[in-house]
Amino acid sequence: MTATSAASTASTASAPAGLGTARLASPDLFRSVFRRHAAGVAVITASGDGGPVGFTATSLSSVSAEPPLVSFGIGTGASSWPTVSRAEHIGVHILGEHQRELAATFARSGADRFGAPTSWHEGPHGVPVLDDVLAWLVCRVHARVPAGDHRLVLAEVLLGDPTGAGRPLLYHQGRFTALRD
Repeated sequence: MTATSAASTASTASAPAGLGTARLASPDLFRSVFRRHAAGVAVITASGDGGPVGFTATSLSSVSAEPPLVSFGIGTGASSWPTVSRAEHIGVHILGEHQRELAATFARSGADRFGAPTSWHEGPHGVPVLDDVLAWLVCRVHARVPAGDHRLVLAEVLLGDPTGAGRPLLYHQGRFTALRD
């Protein structure tokens, strides 16, 4: 079998009849598919020797109720990674639709994420806790699992507050958006 016929066979194998535009897996295909996946928006925070760090995450997931565990992904090239890689505790903040600018600030490289107008305070275990969010958690890092160019962080929930007002902020098609009725 030639390389061309092998590629054709692989392409045919991945594109059953009637699917027309199916493509072999690639970073571009992966990104294109996940742009169509609406995800809740969270900000993950931690405190380190250089002060607080944080980043916007759309990969937050509940993992287990007993014990209560959450997970999120972080790129090893992210500016927050060195602190998160050593932190014993992290904060998880569920953002409301009124916090698009906050989400954008924590997503922007080089931004002063904890400067004005960000409102926050030091919470339990020294974790930076953002004010006016829909809900927040303080968690103990349980594990950091290598996953390609990221690490999957598993964290055990210690305490939190689910009483913020509003509706959730979503990320879809490369932008922050709100739920529609």
